[in-house]
Parts: sequence; structure tokens; C-alpha cells
Amino acid sequence: MADASPALRVLLVEDSELDAELVLDQLRDDGLEVDWRRVEDEAGFAGALATFTPDIVLSDLSMPEFSGYRALDIARDTAPRVPFLFVSGTIGEDAAVEALRRGATDYVLKDNLARLASAVRRALAEAEDKRARDAAEAELLRVQRYESLALLASGLSHDLRNVLQPIAMGVAMLRDDPNEEIRKIGRLIGESTQRGLDIVASMLSFARGSRAAAHRMSIASLIDGLAMLLRGSLASDVQFVVDAPERALEIEGNATELQQCLLNLCLNGAQAMPAGGTLRVTVRPLLLDESFFEAGESARPGRFLCIAISDTGIGMSKDVRDRLFKPFFTTKEKGTGLGLLSCQRILANHGGVIRVESEPGKGSTFSLYVPMPAAGADAGGPAAIERGHGERVLVVIERESKLVMLQDIIESSGYAVTAADNGAVAMQSIERDGLPDVVLMDGRMTLMTGVMTASHLLERDYRGPLILIAAPAERAAIEPDLPPLPRIRFIDRPVDPDQLLAVLAEEVRAR
Repeated sequence: MADASPALRVLLVEDSELDAELVLDQLRDDGLEVDWRRVEDEAGFAGALATFTPDIVLSDLSMPEFSGYRALDIARDTAPRVPFLFVSGTIGEDAAVEALRRGATDYVLKDNLARLASAVRRALAEAEDKRARDAAEAELLRVQRYESLALLASGLSHDLRNVLQPIAMGVAMLRDDPNEEIRKIGRLIGESTQRGLDIVASMLSFARGSRAAAHRMSIASLIDGLAMLLRGSLASDVQFVVDAPERALEIEGNATELQQCLLNLCLNGAQAMPAGGTLRVTVRPLLLDESFFEAGESARPGRFLCIAISDTGIGMSKDVRDRLFKPFFTTKEKGTGLGLLSCQRILANHGGVIRVESEPGKGSTFSLYVPMPAAGADAGGPAAIERGHGERVLVVIERESKLVMLQDIIESSGYAVTAADNGAVAMQSIERDGLPDVVLMDGRMTLMTGVMTASHLLERDYRGPLILIAAPAERAAIEPDLPPLPRIRFIDRPVDPDQLLAVLAEEVRAR
């Protein structure tokens, strides 16, 4: 059964208890459920605006200890979005015009209270429309910022990948070093480089609004990464506690999106503890049946991992809880009202759901329920890459640093490499040494293009595999013009050394 609509919070600025009762009775008689507070001086009004957070202010114009105009000025300074109506028995035409000029929403005479409820409803509707327009304008600005970010991210990702790629390729050589200390350093550099490449890809994916492919991940590593991101972001009086999950627990999904969601919830929890407290993350597997899910949720019963983020902060009222996932709703002064909605959508994209438990003064707990992979499913771990046995590989790359790096990687895996820094030198090497077993070539060359070089290979009766390095957009541009060589493979840039060696081994076996 749906919950009843929350009561309308009415702040009355009125020195007469009798007049206040007449106003409230009129609202109730017209079907409005009201939660009210009455004040009659400046201190009481300012305090009620801060603690009672009214939906609307109904104020008398003239009172012995307070002025309705003064109340209006205070309301417009501290709560400009709250509708403000004068309800007075003395307001004349000039005073009414002055009230509207100073920012009042409307006015109602006390001898005509029959129109009060309709005036209140109209004022609330206009305020809601104004909030919607402001939110739409803010969203438009946000979209424009993201468009600018997408352009910036595209340029940055290209530059950063060019910086990180030689490091990633160099790591492949360090992994085979006989010195264990060097191999350990190589693994550390490799992990850091891969994280850098992942960050670049995630930034670009986020800015463009696309989603990265899902993959299997350890929940422990996800929580470890969260702890690293939070380090230095939490106040000294906030204690961060993790009930360590089992290292074997795994989920399948987009690590960047899930970590973004967890980070958002943790920072929200920390901000809800202005006087300090405990932020706790707990993880537990469980089985959920149909009764757990609500109408409209697409998640299916089965094995789930529950990631709960709890704080000991100020908590939330039922009214706030009911509005948490509405677009643009926020309790923060500079919040966008989109963070929790984004978390909800991330969970839905992963086949999961989010639940909230909170009471004023008792903290909050956000529980994320993420489906677990089926028992016994393939974890997709890396397979051993077959080494070469002296097969001849012609590598054609114009950039010298990349050419040398690829030559070292391929040679260290058991192949004999001939290096050429352009297509013309490659053809000279073939005239001198004969046809190679495999050709690896950059699809983006200038002195002699990849298409031209491939055509010269065909003219020299080369029928072996051609492996071309090309980004998806480059592949789409050059693929239609390639000559009819029997075996052409593409690998993406930046080059992943393991992928390169795996493709190389496959092509050698298939000859």
C-alpha cells in the first residue's frame, strides 16, 4: 500500500492564536493536511526557517513585535525558494503592491479566507515549476560541462596512452628477468601502469557516457581500492572501519562504476557526521528470493553480495528517505541531486538494487546488492602464452622508441626479429633476407602507408599472416583498401604485450 503524501509544513507568522487557528482550519477544510508552527518575533522566525524547514510561509503584515516585511526580507535571504504569502486584515492596495515588489508570492485578506487554500496550492505549484526550471538549467550547464570534458578527455587520453604504452611494453621484458627483485619491480610497475591506462579509459568512457565491458573482480580488491581513494579525504575525527571480506568472494561488473558508487556513498556518510563518528563497510554473501524485490525492479532472485556502508551521523527523516532517488533532490547546499540516482542506475545496470535504512539521530546504512557469478563459472584468468621457436618476424614501425621496444619484447619470447622503420626499409630487408614468417606493422605510417606496404608484400608473393596495429577508427579507414592477403589480424593501440604475443603465437600455429 502506498504511503500517504507527507503533510504540508506551514510556518505561521502570527501574533493572534485565534487568527492562526482560523487559517489552519480553512486549509484543513479544503483537504490539506498540515504540520504547522507559529512564531511571532524575529528570533523565532529565523530559528523556524532553519529547523522546521517549511514548505510555505503564511505571515500577517502588522504585529506588535515583528513586521511582515521584515519576515519577508529574512525569508528571501535565507530560504528564497519557499513561497511567502501575506494573510492580513489590514493590507491595502499600495501595501499589496509593495509586498509583491519585495518578493511576496501572493496575499490573502483575512475576511476572504475562502481563497486561501487555492492561493497556497498555486504558490506551491509555481515554486515547484521554478525549481524544475532551475534544475533543468543546471542540468543543461552540467551537460555542456561534460561535452567540454569529453573533448578534454579525448586529448588527454591520447597523450597519456602514448606516455604509458612504452612503459607497459617494457614491463613484459622485466617479467622475464632472472633477478627476482627485478621481476617484483616489474610487476609493481605493470600494475601501476595498467591502473593508469584504466583511469584514462574510465575517464573517457564516463565523459562520453559509454560503459566499459564487465569483468570478474575480487570484492576484496575493490574495497582495498576504495580505502586508498578515501585516504586523505576523511576528517581526522571520522574512523573508517572495514569488516574484511573473504578474499575469494567475487562479483562481475564494471569496477570503475562500482567504485564510483561506493566512493560517493562513503563521502556522503562522512559528510553526515560533522562532529565525527564511524564509517563502516561490511560485505556478506546471501541468497535473495522474490519477496525481497519491489515492483519495477529487474533484479532476479539468486546469490547476491551485500555491500553495506553505515555511518553514525545525523540520519534522515522518512520524508527525506522517500525523495532520495528523485532527480535533483538534495539536502546539500551545493549538491546536484544526481549522485544517489547515479548509484541506483549503476546498481540496476549490474542487475542489483540499493536499499536505505535511516532514522534521525541514528545514522544511515546504504546496502548495495550485487549479483554474484554462478558457482563454478570460468574466472577468465590469464593463460600461459606459447613461446616462439626462432620464427622470423618482420616488425615495421616508424616511431623508433616503439620499434625498439616491440623488437625486444618479441625477441625475448623466442622469435627472430627484423626491424624496419618504414615500408621501404621493410621491402629492402625482404630482398636481402627473404620472406618472413609473420609481419607486424603499424597501420598508421606516413612515409609508406600501411596499405601501400601490404600491397608491396603481396607483389613479393608474401602469403603469411599480417598483424596490423590500429585503433578502431583507423581500422575502419584502412581495412577496405587492404590487398587480399590470406590472413590479416588487427590489434588495438595502445599495444598490450600479452595480447600481441598471444596473437603472434596463434598466427604461427596457423601457418
